[in-house]
Amino acid sequence: MSEEIPDRPPQAGLVRALRVKRNVSVGAGVGVALAVGAYLARVLELFGPFAGTREYPVLGAEGWFLLLAFVLATSTALLVAAALTVREAVRLSREIADE
Repeated sequence: MSEEIPDRPPQAGLVRALRVKRNVSVGAGVGVALAVGAYLARVLELFGPFAGTREYPVLGAEGWFLLLAFVLATSTALLVAAALTVREAVRLSREIADE
């Protein structure tokens, strides 16, 4: 037996077929838009003042809500990109099965 590790097939074709780059771009756009909307609604009190009052150490209220907006944006972007990629994989598998 040889000690060589077999070459892996190129994955660029799969990434291109699943349109991952486009899906990530769409996911990032949706995530950022949702996070900006939520941040502005909370910080600018677009729906009225918040009923409770709290102390926000170190960063202040805006800083904490900015961090929460970042988490919301990244998690939404991941969820949307994954959903779009799964949808594309299902579409391609059905297309292959029909042939």
